[in-house]
Amino acid sequence: MKTVGIIGGSGFIGSHTTKKFLQEGFKVRVSATDISKTEKYEHLKDLPNAKNLKILPLKVENKNQLKDFTKSCEIVVHGGTPFQLDVQDPKTELFDPTIKGTENFLEVINETPTIEKVVFVASVASYNTNFPLLPEGKNSNDTIDENDKPFMSEESHPYAQAKFIANQTVEKFIKENPNTNFEITSVSPVAVMGKSLSQREDSTSSGLQYLFKNKIAPNPFVQMLFDTDTEFAIVDVKDVANGIYSASIKKGLHGKNYLLSSESWKISDISKMLNNETPNESANMVYKNDSAKEDLEIKFNPAKVPLTEFGS
Repeated sequence: MKTVGIIGGSGFIGSHTTKKFLQEGFKVRVSATDISKTEKYEHLKDLPNAKNLKILPLKVENKNQLKDFTKSCEIVVHGGTPFQLDVQDPKTELFDPTIKGTENFLEVINETPTIEKVVFVASVASYNTNFPLLPEGKNSNDTIDENDKPFMSEESHPYAQAKFIANQTVEKFIKENPNTNFEITSVSPVAVMGKSLSQREDSTSSGLQYLFKNKIAPNPFVQMLFDTDTEFAIVDVKDVANGIYSASIKKGLHGKNYLLSSESWKISDISKMLNNETPNESANMVYKNDSAKEDLEIKFNPAKVPLTEFGS
């Protein structure tokens, strides 16, 4: 029985990933930034095979905790960077845990002999920090895939900038360390939708779905999405978990970064599907998923599946 460490394994994506690895017979170590806040991870103990689950304290800025967390792991999934849109202090809330945490993590895993595979849960922002808007130079008839030059703007949201820089940190490490004993593979989901496995109220993904469903705009960013009826690329959270699992167990994917995306829909139609109504228009395919379908063998659900599940 192999051991996987999942940093961020109690979050929205992380919980589904934890569930998948437990189903597949792994011992699973999940990190908790504050072990005393049991409400953040209590739901994981109700998952099938939870007897093989262990919760450990970890702040990615703390190298000693990282060493303790990753020791004895054959696989480590790093999905522990904060996803938040309302930010007071970008450096403290986003850049330090995302970028410095990635640097610390890479340093520690490079010294951990048991590790065979590392999977980074990156973001569509590693290809386009303007998401859900198109990158500069693209129009509504264009598609985006892994061969496009990544686009980064300093005017983009701090979260997107932090994820972009963190991904470049990973790429730099891979180039500078060509003889590691482990493989690194990244996955970059677009907007992740679906039903949460927990009752946590701090999930940005669940929060966005709630806002879209009820047509609430609490800030200028969300208001802009409604006003422009922005087209949003969507992926089912279960497909993301399957992609992470597949990237973890398949060999020969070192240095790859896969876009995980299904369909793109306008906000007005996303609202309709969240309310079990028929959309006005049809789906578009902006972010291509051919590489993920071929290499990771994912059969992506249409957007209606996670949107309907969230509303149920």
